Amino acid sequence: MDRARHCHRLLEKLATVLQENGYWEAKPPSAEALSSSQPFAIDTLRCEQWLQWIFIPKLSHLIAMNMPLPAAFEISPYVEEAMKEAKGQAAILAVTRELDQLFKSK
Repeated sequence: MDRARHCHRLLEKLATVLQENGYWEAKPPSAEALSSSQPFAIDTLRCEQWLQWIFIPKLSHLIAMNMPLPAAFEISPYVEEAMKEAKGQAAILAVTRELDQLFKSK
């Protein structure tokens, strides 16, 4: 399976895990909250909001437009800390670790 298709499946899995744990929101945060310039929009969004409204859509857009995917990233340390003791943290972290592994520098 190519990296883009694998990434797409992992993003779907992440969305499902967020939904199963009650984190999926029907209404997006304000435009101001979404336009944060801080890493992970840490000043305006909770971790699960950042995953739903910024991370998943951004990578999905890159895949849909057949654009280059990031060379490397690691989001699991942030997810682990930000969602410490949160419901479903282990399941969410399992998926983000798979994504990190997929994008690990070669």
